[in-house]
Amino acid sequence: MPFRQADRSVRVEKGVKKPVLRRLYNWVLHWAETPYGAWALFVLAVAESSFFPIPPDVLLIALALSIPGKSFRYAGVCAAGSVLGGIVGYVIGHQLMELVGFAILHFYGLTDKFAYIGRLYNHYNAWAVGIAGFTPIPYKVFTIAAGAFHINFSIFVIASLVSRSARFFLVGGMIYLFGDSIRHFIDRYFNLLTVIFTILLIGGFFCVRYFF
Repeated sequence: MPFRQADRSVRVEKGVKKPVLRRLYNWVLHWAETPYGAWALFVLAVAESSFFPIPPDVLLIALALSIPGKSFRYAGVCAAGSVLGGIVGYVIGHQLMELVGFAILHFYGLTDKFAYIGRLYNHYNAWAVGIAGFTPIPYKVFTIAAGAFHINFSIFVIASLVSRSARFFLVGGMIYLFGDSIRHFIDRYFNLLTVIFTILLIGGFFCVRYFF
């Protein structure tokens, strides 16, 4: 098996029971052993950006470890699916907030964060999208809120593309360079790595904002 299930912990999102999450997690990972792994990764990335609880990183890592030479291809598939899913989330927030959007937020126990995210958007606009797209923060909350608060769509798409590509190509690049030897390091320090690179990303944003 290219990726042992016991090696990686699952970030449990509020509102999802652990047994249910574990079954979903195992179901996601099994696609790495099928001929449809890349398609499954794309669909998972679309779904996770708008409503699904399992992050696509777990399948991305499994597929990249199975064929390290295709790591960047899988990262690209994951980024494309995630941006498309972000657009779906944006549409949900923009057109279906009352019907669908609040139900998704309530399911994950994140309804109370909605107003806070709105304040972030009012102050930082695309910067909030970029930070959310790169970090372990549930991206679906930001994509739905972006539509609900009428964030500029073009800015939203560009910020999503940059941040999600940076996140997934970081993972793919590490596996391409180091192969299976990097797996345990990613498992243990993935959240820390995303925090460090988020700090760098924010620094880049401020440099662009204040010096260009």
